[in-house]
Amino acid sequence: MTQRRSFTALAALALVAACSDGNGNVKPKAISSLSTLGLGAVTERFTAEVNVYGNYAYTTTWGNRASVRGNAVKIWDISGTVPLLVDSLIVTGATTLGDVQAVGDPKILVVATEVAGGSIVIYDLTTPAHPTLITRYSSANTTNGVHTAEVQRVNGVLYGFLCIDPSGGAPARLTIVDLTTPSAPREVFSQPMGNPYVHDTYVRDGILFTALWKDGMKIWDIGGGGKGGSPSSPVAIGAARTVGGEVHNIYWYHDASNGSKQFAFVGEEGQGTIGSAASGDVHVVDVSNMAAPREVAFYHVAGAGTHNFSVDETNGVLYAAFYNGGVRALNVRGDLGTCAASAKAADGRCDLTKMGRELAQGLQSGAPVYVWGVQRVGSFVYASDMLNGLWKLRVQ
Repeated sequence: MTQRRSFTALAALALVAACSDGNGNVKPKAISSLSTLGLGAVTERFTAEVNVYGNYAYTTTWGNRASVRGNAVKIWDISGTVPLLVDSLIVTGATTLGDVQAVGDPKILVVATEVAGGSIVIYDLTTPAHPTLITRYSSANTTNGVHTAEVQRVNGVLYGFLCIDPSGGAPARLTIVDLTTPSAPREVFSQPMGNPYVHDTYVRDGILFTALWKDGMKIWDIGGGGKGGSPSSPVAIGAARTVGGEVHNIYWYHDASNGSKQFAFVGEEGQGTIGSAASGDVHVVDVSNMAAPREVAFYHVAGAGTHNFSVDETNGVLYAAFYNGGVRALNVRGDLGTCAASAKAADGRCDLTKMGRELAQGLQSGAPVYVWGVQRVGSFVYASDMLNGLWKLRVQ
């Protein structure tokens, strides 16, 4: 929609008020709905994570569904309205799969495998519709199962950050591998951490965030924090325990509108039943002082719980997978830790719902859903649904 560029002073003030969240923060581009376009159906396995690469999306599978193992990577052509399955990769020896991530330079796809014989499997993405195996990496420090694997660059070097399952009395641990040569990953760090899990990581600007479940969130310098840390020798900066614990995933938000790096979003994974119930909030942590981060706000959906999320930093919108609650879009632009008394919980945290921060909901009608992951790309949101497969939604 084209907007007129001339306003009277009164009209301009009215526009600012209409686009404000009540705390003087300008809202992102309006989102009226997340409309469902199409479903790439998967019925024989539970669908897990999703990652989009150009015109293709990759989804992993998880657990056991009617005795069928979650050992397949599904490859989808997403150029049309309905995701079209074009290939599947069966990962032999894997009980279940976790994360999947495509990288553009070099062109590789990295898949995490569990449980015994844990590993990362690396594929060549020269032909995105049909990845080919490069290598499978495992070591004594991955064998208990790689639950999640994030691939990021630190000072120009590509690394994999692997969260390893606890097993047989051995604690959970973080293992970091150098992926400079994808055919020959090289382990540079491994250390026990987490209670009982180190579940996920987030890496940006030489800072590592670890999701340590009951031990909360911990922040490390690995090359950008000024503490002398590196991927081979992380240095702790600070930590925080969010309300409810069960810290599952983290996203450090860089607000494109003003350059602010004040907030990190923490996902809490509480108790749930596949297909029918879940629990756990999105927590907002002020990390302006990384040595002393503190929780300032939260978003709660009754009867549902968050899992993974994706942030559109250009427009200031967080898209959260909420299991049986579908997909939720939140305005995260501006100051999330300041709110009116009427929007505060008893413990002083701001309630994003009462602040009017919810923008839209998706996958609220039709068959039951259990949304594991979500990714915003362009005008679309792709949601991986454990029960049904891969959804394509339009942002309107």
